[in-house]
Amino acid sequence: MTARKRRAAANFALGVDIGGTFTDLVLLDRATGRLAAGKVLTDYDDLAGAVLKGAEQLIADNNVAGAGVKNVVHGTTLVTNALIQRTGAATALVVTRGFRDVLEFGRESRYDIYAIDLEIPAPLVAREMVFEVSERLDSAGRVVEALDESEVRTLARELRRHKVSAVAVCLLHAYRNAAHERRIAEIFAREAPGIVVSLSSDVMPDIREFERACTTVANAYVQPAIRGYLEELASRLRSLKITAPLLLMSSDGGTVSTQTAVRHPIRLVESGPAGGAIAASFIGRGHGLDHVMAYDMGGTTAKVCLIDDGAPEKTDQFEFGRVDRFAKGSGLPLKVPALEMIEIGAGGGSIARVDVMGRLRVGPDSAAAAPGPACYGLGGTLPTVTDADLYLGYLAADSFLGGAMRLDAKAAAAAIKEHVARPLSLSTTRAAWGIHEVVNDNMARAAKIHCLERGKDAREYTLVAYGGAGPVHAEGIARALDIRTIVYPLRAGVMSAFGFLVAPPALELLRAIVAPLAQLDFAEVNRVLGAMETEGRALVKTAGVPIRECAVRREFGIRFAGQSFELSVALPSGRLSAGDVAAIRAGFLKHYRERFHRLNPDVPLEVVNCRVVVSGPEQPIKVARTSARGRRAKKGQRDVYLPERAAFVSCPVYDRYALAAGANLRGPAVVEEVESTVLLGTGAVATVARNGNLVVKR
Repeated sequence: MTARKRRAAANFALGVDIGGTFTDLVLLDRATGRLAAGKVLTDYDDLAGAVLKGAEQLIADNNVAGAGVKNVVHGTTLVTNALIQRTGAATALVVTRGFRDVLEFGRESRYDIYAIDLEIPAPLVAREMVFEVSERLDSAGRVVEALDESEVRTLARELRRHKVSAVAVCLLHAYRNAAHERRIAEIFAREAPGIVVSLSSDVMPDIREFERACTTVANAYVQPAIRGYLEELASRLRSLKITAPLLLMSSDGGTVSTQTAVRHPIRLVESGPAGGAIAASFIGRGHGLDHVMAYDMGGTTAKVCLIDDGAPEKTDQFEFGRVDRFAKGSGLPLKVPALEMIEIGAGGGSIARVDVMGRLRVGPDSAAAAPGPACYGLGGTLPTVTDADLYLGYLAADSFLGGAMRLDAKAAAAAIKEHVARPLSLSTTRAAWGIHEVVNDNMARAAKIHCLERGKDAREYTLVAYGGAGPVHAEGIARALDIRTIVYPLRAGVMSAFGFLVAPPALELLRAIVAPLAQLDFAEVNRVLGAMETEGRALVKTAGVPIRECAVRREFGIRFAGQSFELSVALPSGRLSAGDVAAIRAGFLKHYRERFHRLNPDVPLEVVNCRVVVSGPEQPIKVARTSARGRRAKKGQRDVYLPERAAFVSCPVYDRYALAAGANLRGPAVVEEVESTVLLGTGAVATVARNGNLVVKR
């Protein structure tokens, strides 16, 4: 085959993950399984520019023509950052007359009943930007009062004059009848075409007024920025001759087309972490593991996701912007399909400081990519977790990112001494270890609570650790949780970007159907499920999946009558009838007992919603092991701080790529690769698997 024919037949997939500190990229040759990776600092002023820089460098280093890239899958923190930093578009909310305070009232509950000066997160839309229109539907979706279209026309013109960029529409009971909301969208399209409109009946057609309003507002709030960013990114990729369709990673572990992402950007809120969990699932299946705890620690946050029998747990309840990072209910709710995980502000860039009570605090604020940790030499002067890890010898100043970025050990030591050691009257060494230990303790406590809330025992899980900082801290997390086995994937520092390439195109749709299970109108249920399946297949087709290759999963959200929340229960295939009630009931009771270890056998069941998940086939992935022939496995020795000895001890340092399959290592030791570093604790025994992953027994 000539060189020209080889280039024409090339089939590369590009995964891009924008994180808080670094933008990660992976390039997979689907023919050979060879995986190349790259990292560039995230540029908050030009996110697309950072992606372009990293992609250009990666394809050039691997002698790949842009036209040879046939798939591009992208995950971004743009949605999350806009919500947390309150940098979204000027947004208004339109509600049914009499419901102007839906965001202010919230759930009327307190996440801390003993706090006298309880801090409540402010809504994304202030009360003065919430507008009422005359209309009313009853709980069955029947029109009680017709929509006053003249009011809507007047409002559209007024908001256009006030230069509002986005409008969220959340009318009472619109999840049962979307006619009024859709008419409002039509009027805005005519009277104020420059304003983007998000409808609750489109974004989140389910019960619970507060959650529905919050989710719709958040979708509208980020929509203009996402649309502009994706258009710019596609244009810049074309400058590299990359014309492959751009797919986006969604929070529930599937990929969606740009068209769907622009319509429902709120579904991207946890896209990066979702990619990591999908990668951990892939790795767990490869090692035959039934119970995996995915642990991802990057530059700004750390996440944990439980994976049982190869599938991550899922949820449709999510919070952002918590004012108390450990308190459920202290943030604003989003009702979007997502992989269920716990996330805290504890990453390599998390800032350490002494609070007014004289306590050492780490995070949740981060030095991010700019100004970055003190050791980056980019203007940061505050101590971070990365500075502490460097001082303790867990990272090396001259081999960070494979030597592409040299760290300043003196600057790290000075920052720790000035801002932590001196205020606490500690040695710099003790202060640095304190920073490392506090981060580990925060994550371990969060993971333990996450497990307990789900009736799980952390000791039954294998920890799969990844992210740029995850392999440095996994040993401490595993020790705190009494987990005996840790798997460190090869290329651990870019696992989220790799997970994007594993994830299949998929989309989840939800519709409210509130009725006792025993009294369901199955004719109506089958009509709704059929319409959702048709819509789902059409949307997944936009991601390049032929309709005939789509798989469909259907579920009911069911609860005991009188309860506030529901559990998802799988439905049998085909048309449903009253004859399926017994099987559906049995599925719910089994799931409920597994989750809560008890039942309410005499209480009738109530269906709250139905869910349809349409997905394409899983991506065929084979990954060739990265190796470095001719290089010595042992790079040398380095002084590393060991807490059990309260001293620095000279430990061997290994080249991850030069370790042969079957090689055994014993801790304490350090194993380095370009994107991350593995810290092996005293007594740990590591074995290099055939795929290059490092399996550690504590």
